[in-house]
Amino acid sequence: MKKILMTGLAFATLATFAAQAQDTSSTSSGTQTNTSDWTGSGELGFASTTGNSRSQNLNAKLNLNQETDQWKNTFFFDALRSKGQVNVVDAAGATVKQFDTTANRYDGGASVGYKLDPRSYIVTAARYDHDDFGANVWQGTVSVGYGYIALKNDRTQLSFEIGPGYTEYQPAPGTVTINGVAVASTESRQSEVVARGLVNYKYRLTDNTSFEDTFLTEAGSKNTYLQNDTGLAVSMTKKLSIKVGFQLRHNTFVLPGIRKTDTLATTNIVYNI
Repeated sequence: MKKILMTGLAFATLATFAAQAQDTSSTSSGTQTNTSDWTGSGELGFASTTGNSRSQNLNAKLNLNQETDQWKNTFFFDALRSKGQVNVVDAAGATVKQFDTTANRYDGGASVGYKLDPRSYIVTAARYDHDDFGANVWQGTVSVGYGYIALKNDRTQLSFEIGPGYTEYQPAPGTVTINGVAVASTESRQSEVVARGLVNYKYRLTDNTSFEDTFLTEAGSKNTYLQNDTGLAVSMTKKLSIKVGFQLRHNTFVLPGIRKTDTLATTNIVYNI
């Protein structure tokens, strides 16, 4: 089933580009349809320390969007990797410092929206993420739903999406204490029908400063996944910006010893496509 989720994500990604190709082609009557190039941004942040402490942190993001008279398509990919000094117990029972991976996450997704009118559209979406240190080792969701563009002008954009979906995920192994001994706690792969909701808000504060917030929920009877991404970007040139961001991820169901909430704060250089 994991392969099915990956196939769904690949299909949604290919469909976005197919939609673009369809919009840029001519109809049989010779009438040229509306065209719109892909726009978006790429982000990169890196930090490294040496000396008394040693660490390396890298995060990268890619977001692409396309909107025409008929289509509203998106694609994204994020990656996070971090290394740092951690205390481990060696074979002799002594506590030593070791330079090891402390974060390793990547996720991607795509959506294809077919407009019913200038404001409403039917959307098919898919996403997949893998996290070696998260509440779930991996999680994938495919969905179909209804979208509505509530507000769109030169300064403000606000849109909503809602609909049913299907998710699969592998809970990360936890630990329970039995008679003073820590014992590994594992759970088999989970799957369920979910209700997917997405709210996307953008607001231009000044000519060179913009704020955005994206809220995603995938609510099921076993687990509800919540993710909120907030960012404030300040343009330095037409193509380059500095952006500070904060991401929150929350799962209502986790095994003992695993925290329900993960957060990520970033300061990145942004290249606007």
